[in-house]
Amino acid sequence: MHPVAGFQLGTTSAGIKVAGRKDVVVMKIEQGSTVAGVFTQNRFCAAPVTIAKQHMQQTTPSYFLINTGNANAGTGEQGMADSLSCCQAVADTAKVAPHEVLPYSTGVIGEPLPVDLICHAVPAALDQLSENGWAYAAEGILTTDTRPKGASIQCDINGSPVTITGICKGSGMIKPNMATMLGYVATDAVIDEELLHAALQKANGKSFNRITVDGDTSTNDAVMLVATGSSGVQIDEANFELFLEQLTAIFTELAQSIIRDGEGANKFVTVTVDSAENIKEALAVAYAVAESPLVKTALTASDPNWGRIIMAIGKSGIHFDTNKLSINFGDIKVVENGKIFSNYNESQVATYMKSSSIDISVNLNSGSKYFTAYTMDLTKKYIEINADYRS
Repeated sequence: MHPVAGFQLGTTSAGIKVAGRKDVVVMKIEQGSTVAGVFTQNRFCAAPVTIAKQHMQQTTPSYFLINTGNANAGTGEQGMADSLSCCQAVADTAKVAPHEVLPYSTGVIGEPLPVDLICHAVPAALDQLSENGWAYAAEGILTTDTRPKGASIQCDINGSPVTITGICKGSGMIKPNMATMLGYVATDAVIDEELLHAALQKANGKSFNRITVDGDTSTNDAVMLVATGSSGVQIDEANFELFLEQLTAIFTELAQSIIRDGEGANKFVTVTVDSAENIKEALAVAYAVAESPLVKTALTASDPNWGRIIMAIGKSGIHFDTNKLSINFGDIKVVENGKIFSNYNESQVATYMKSSSIDISVNLNSGSKYFTAYTMDLTKKYIEINADYRS
């Protein structure tokens, strides 16, 4: 992954869950940078989410501190104090104010944060700070993920090179409701806070806000976007769309990597709802299909059980003419005018369903809006991972 000048990452092991495993990451942001963030909408948001949002209202952050193995969620006032203690540990070593540090935690909910372990590890993480630290940091933020997730691009903006690099983590408890995981993306472009936040919202809406593993929105979700300005390339209204296109490509690659590494996933599934009356209806139908356990288990079995899909569409709560509905699996038409396609060939569809990537297209024929969601199948492995999560 390409380094971003003005953004450094350091990773170490605190032994929070497993001795020697990378589980603490510090990220340093160059002065003069701009920072934007979006956070979980879960009402039971974790202590570090609350602290991070408070600190962002006070100043532009200088450091991010991430720990895995413990979410510090459902921990009450003690959890708040623990997050602040970890911020203080970074502040003391790095010689900054505590509110310049934003904390992030991921892992088991409801357990006290091992503050002493994290604080003891902070100096070692700071010692490892490097603009080339992306790969180690991508490992250091994982929980049930089976592999690190990163994306990077060097693109041309008005004849000048701009770098965008990012990492994320997420594998289970994934349902978009702003983002739905932890994600950190940095660019060396110059962009003011208002435009940076607009870029984050738009890119997020087409990427992290379109993925779902299990329909559950985490208590700890956050996505952060940092613009260090080190390239000197100014992003303004004239070139904003060009920058946004490149940023969205990175966000989408990261978001899709979460689905591909979803807990127990065997299939990457794209659900597109077309010709809806409005985006809200398209979204409702897409998620009704993408989150149906019956649809997802049929996908696991490579079973072209289109009856489960029309069931999911019908329960979505929207009003549409069922006699206009059509459904495709890939390029193969399965349903037309609300009933099985006259030339439907079950064996042909069954062969397609054995693919590792499945496209399900739903056409409501009631408007001009569309929405695409990304999901996965539901396997026994998903159940095993989550049944054994705290064992």
